[in-house]
Amino acid sequence: QVQLVESGGGLVQAGGSLRLSCAVSGSTFSLNAMGWFRQAPGKQRELVASINTGGSTKYAVSVKDRFTISRDNTKNIVYLQMNSLKPEDTAVYYCNRLVGIGGAPFGSWGQGTQVTVSS
Repeated sequence: QVQLVESGGGLVQAGGSLRLSCAVSGSTFSLNAMGWFRQAPGKQRELVASINTGGSTKYAVSVKDRFTISRDNTKNIVYLQMNSLKPEDTAVYYCNRLVGIGGAPFGSWGQGTQVTVSS
């Protein structure tokens, strides 16, 4: 049973930074591409950043040059460094395994972590 535990969210002012973490257990973490998603109220969940097993990354246009995804295969953790945050980044953030970089998610979801950016 794969478990995903997201953490690091919170309330921050516009222009601030947060670092999210996603701890993965129960799977061969190093063999999977990973992604960070977000879901704002009334909107569909969207993929904002992904990283493959080799460390290549891909970003949504809305977060490019502000967010950085990384992974630590020794700790089974994927991170999302978020800088220059904007109110429109407010959402619940989730991580999941992907069918390749930028691909569809598969498996169960964690509980997510709330990010709120005030103006």
